[in-house]
Amino acid sequence: MKHDSIIAREGYPFIVFSLITSVFVAFFGIAWLTLIFALLTIFVICFFRNPERYFKEEEKAVISPADGKIIKIENVELSGNISGKFKKISIFMNVFNVHVNRAPYSGKIEAINYHEGKFIAANLDKASEDNERNEVLIHADDGRKIWVVQIAGLIARRIVCWVNAGMTINRGERFGIIRFGSRVDVYLPEDFVVRVNLKEKVRAGETLLGYLS
Repeated sequence: MKHDSIIAREGYPFIVFSLITSVFVAFFGIAWLTLIFALLTIFVICFFRNPERYFKEEEKAVISPADGKIIKIENVELSGNISGKFKKISIFMNVFNVHVNRAPYSGKIEAINYHEGKFIAANLDKASEDNERNEVLIHADDGRKIWVVQIAGLIARRIVCWVNAGMTINRGERFGIIRFGSRVDVYLPEDFVVRVNLKEKVRAGETLLGYLS
């Protein structure tokens, strides 16, 4: 599984379309429209950027799966596909963040559950249950289980997951992308030791969220 190019491959069609449109408009000498499409091209390139990230190797350390801001840290009890008691950390990704998602911990992909849903603002609490989402269960070698949920937002209309059930993934490895603004929820064991704060800005594959007990 290789996704280490400087631009995420899902961005190529958008970039090519924007570039062609910019050249086409420039050919007809429409300066103001050329500027708009040139700025749009720059935005699209920035949105699909896929930088390298590095983190400190520590035992039982869990790192952020997404760029963005911590909007929720809470204890929850759920039933359904995700059932049990968890420490939930929610990360809101705006359109200016890197949108490539990374594994917060190493383990085997035990399950992937995709749910169709709405596209309400991803920073609202009900987005976790109502919006289109993709649930990825990582089963660590020590038996601990971590759910990472990709959630579409008001603008986001496409969740992409690059892994399949049965695959092994390493901490920090890229596993998917959400297009144009979204949210990622992480469900951790109830006794997880949190090392981030509410409203703190985090970076995927780099920022420490905390430690498994």
